Formats: sequence, C-alpha cells, structure tokens
Amino acid sequence: MLSDGVPASLNVDGPAGNHGPTQTGLVNVLEPLVDYAVAGVNEQGVTVLDFTRFEGRLAESWEYDPDTLTWTFRLRSDAVSCAGNPLTADDVLYSFARAKSLTGAAPVGWFLGNVSSIEGFTSELFSDSAARALGDEVRRLDDYTIQIRQSAPNRLLLPALTIYGLAIYDHREMLAHATPEDPWSHRHTGRVDAPSFGPWCVERWRKEEYFVVRANPNYYRGTPYFDRVIMRNVPQSANRVGILRTGRAQLVENLSPKEYSFLETRPEVAVAGAYLNATLLLMANWQSPPLDDERLRRAMAHAIPYRQIIDGAFFGHARQYMGLVPSAYPGYAPPEQPFLYDPEEARRLLAEAGYPDGRGLERYREVFRLSYAINREASLGPVATRLRTALRRVGFPIELDPLPDVQLADRQLVKKDLPLSLYDGLVPIGVDPAYAILLSYVTAPAGINNMTNFSDVRVDALFREALVEADEGRRTALLAEAQAVLYERLAAIPVVEFETRWAFKPGLEGLTLHPTRSVPWYPLSLQEEVGESPGGRP
Repeated sequence: MLSDGVPASLNVDGPAGNHGPTQTGLVNVLEPLVDYAVAGVNEQGVTVLDFTRFEGRLAESWEYDPDTLTWTFRLRSDAVSCAGNPLTADDVLYSFARAKSLTGAAPVGWFLGNVSSIEGFTSELFSDSAARALGDEVRRLDDYTIQIRQSAPNRLLLPALTIYGLAIYDHREMLAHATPEDPWSHRHTGRVDAPSFGPWCVERWRKEEYFVVRANPNYYRGTPYFDRVIMRNVPQSANRVGILRTGRAQLVENLSPKEYSFLETRPEVAVAGAYLNATLLLMANWQSPPLDDERLRRAMAHAIPYRQIIDGAFFGHARQYMGLVPSAYPGYAPPEQPFLYDPEEARRLLAEAGYPDGRGLERYREVFRLSYAINREASLGPVATRLRTALRRVGFPIELDPLPDVQLADRQLVKKDLPLSLYDGLVPIGVDPAYAILLSYVTAPAGINNMTNFSDVRVDALFREALVEADEGRRTALLAEAQAVLYERLAAIPVVEFETRWAFKPGLEGLTLHPTRSVPWYPLSLQEEVGESPGGRP
C-alpha cells in the first residue's frame, strides 16, 4: 500500500491522532469492543457500513439497563493478542484507566468517554487536584464481563466504542514496557508498538518510510488473506501512480481527482470509491470582520459555482454539500432552502450589506486572502482558482494564498485566526450528528475543532439537550433544528461532499469505507489472474 505518509505514532492519546496515516495504523492494529455492521457493497464494489447497527468485536454481546444507565458487556473468551496473551476484563479496565489518566499529549480517550457521558469522565479531571484513577464507572464482574455506567442516557456510547481512542490494549504487554516516568507506556506506543488483539501485529516500523505488519495467527475472526501488509511512504502522488501501474503495489490512496480520473482509463488499474464524510468547506472566520456579517456569508454561498467545481475539479465524483453534517450520517437533516448558485442574489446581498458590487471591501484585502495547504495544490488548487474567479465576479476581492501545511494547520486548528481558508480535512469519525456538531460548531472550548469561532446559544442549548435525550424521536428533532441553524447562519460555508477513492490492482477485493477514511486491511483479498503465483503477497 502506497500513501503520502506512514503512522507517526500508535498512541491513541498521542499528538498525531488527526494524522491520516496514523489513523490507518491505529484502525488496523488496535481492536475495539464493538464495530459497525456491514450494509452491503455499492455499485463500485466498495463495502459500506450500516451506521445504525452494531456488532461485537472484543465484546460478543451487551445489554443496557436504562434505570441504572449501565451497560454490561460480555467479552470474547477466544481473543488472543499479538503477544500471545488472552483477553480478559483487566485489559478493558487498563485501557479505560489509561484514557482517564490524562497522561497523553492529547486526551482522545478521555474526550470519547466525556462525549458519551461515561460517569467520571468530566472536565473536572483537568484540575490539578483531581483524582484521575478509574472508579467503579467501569468495573469488572468476572474475567469476561465488564460494566460501564453513564451519567446520562447518551446514545453516543456505542459509536464512541468503535473509535480507536477507546480500543483495547493488551495490558500485560503494556505494563512490560512501562517505566516510573511513563507508567502508561506512551513512549512505547509512540515509537514501537500498540499491543492489542487485532488482526495485525507490528513487525517493522521506520518513521517517515514504512510500516510493516504481519497477520496475527490467533486472531479470533480467522487469519487475514494476506500474511503481511507493507505501507510505504511515497510523498509524490505521481510516483504512487507510476508504481501502481507497474504492478509493484496493490493499493494507492490520496491521489488528486485528476489522477483518479486518468487512472479510470487505464486497463492495468482499477478505481473505486464511496461517499461518507469527505467534505470541502470554506472556513470563514467569525472573528474576522466583515465575515461576521451573515449577509456577506450568504452572498459567498450563492456565488460558489457548485456544478463547475463538481465537474471541473472533481470530475463528477462530488455533490453539493447541503448542510454541515455529512448527508450519509443517520440523523442528517436536509435544509428546506439550500444555498444554490445565484450570482444575482449574491450581488443583491452584498449591496444590502453596504458593499454594492463589492465597493468598500477593498479595505479588507487581508481578510479575503483565500488560504489552503500548498501540499494539496493538485486537489485544492483547481477549486481555489474557480472560487477566486466566481467570487471576484460578484465583488469579493479574493486572492489566493497557499500556505505550508504546518503553518496552515497551526493557524486553523491552534490559533484559529485564519480569516478565510479551504479545508477538506474535517472528518467527524463519530457517525452521528451530535458528534459532528460538538466537534466543530459548539462554542469553544467545548467545540474543540471550531476553526471558524462560531458561537450560537441556541445551537449550544439544542446540542446539550439532544446529547442526553433518551427518546430517539425527540433527539432527532433537536439535532435537526440545530443543523438548520448551523446551515442558515453558515457556521462554515459548505462547498461539496466528495467520494473517498482508491486506485488498486484489478482483483483486489474487500475495500471498506471506514469512518476515518482509512483502509481496513483485514477484509482485503486478491483474486489472482491465471499465471500469477498464489498467496496474494504484496
């Protein structure tokens, strides 16, 4: 497998949790308690998941007591780690205790416990005097039974348990690498291994170069088709294309839409994809006047040439993003009146805001510098160019300002001071509107990825009420109302949803669209052509 990187860490609470290649490593090496069921295969041959149904992984069954807000999980008795250790309740308790310890660089495990209302996983843990030891909110009943108690009837628990941040470590192997300075083995998982019960065991790993795993011979669902997967960093997408076409790789990801379009014409290569949560947004910062004027935001939304971008920049493999929650998510509420391409309406709104034909906006030239990641030029450059032309046509003095990826990320995600930018990295991996809204649109600091500094008391209240609403119909209605406010006010300006796509050797089957957009390697197999050697070795 060729990508534009390899895992930077296997520490779920490390600083690289939003890094795509790191998520690929975490998804494939760690094993969760539960996962989503398979819905079927789309017309392109990609397996898609049913985000309304869950099935067991390390937990083979579970039940919920609404009176005590307690979930009881029965663990598998046949799960064995890469180190040869059998799964027990102690592994689960260790993993949750590690999440609650807040000892990692990024508290991902704590965040998932908090967002799913696990008792004790509160913001009070961040005070210097807080006791962070795991209490009876996660407790062992016997070797193969554990209970998790919530503080409220929050439906996000099962979705949270599918996410790598609450996956289960092999506690015996983790403790073997602990030190007095690092009792939770952050250094080991950041540099060497993530001992778990999944289908893959880390064999070799050199940062920035390659990541090699071998099949876990004791994996409870059966050994994978491939006995080894080699993930190699090939930074230039053109080189990934060339290597794939020679047959020296079986799978390539993160190409530009133009490269995928070219490869669709080549008989030695196959291309497939599916829609889920890949989106492109125009991030207009509410703390950068005049972008705090909602008339200007609506004018921008009406000035975007959606069809031109879909056809010219994505070669037809995109659709207009109507909302701020991915349309494939259960609970997505489509807007009653979507913002469609209407340059005359855009001009009218500009004039109403006091800027007829854009006159007066020249005072804000720095605000209208449209930034995007320079290393994403092949994918985002064609979109940015079309946006610049269309927005200037109605009066916005847009200029392009591509920035180095590190600088862009610092200003978008840390400083949050970038006035206007294109962003295609917002992937809410909790497949639920409440999770997506919390991540990006609830008032900071609760909305940890709130890059546009949006704040709306009604949205905050609707989210808080929906999060702990036990009645499914009422919860859905509350989240639909929140989505309507977000879209009407344009918390961010949605542009398109686009397919997550891969190029691969014909005969490779089992590609599955995961919420992280990472490829799970376990389902993959290769149907050999006549004359090829058997075994499916990559």
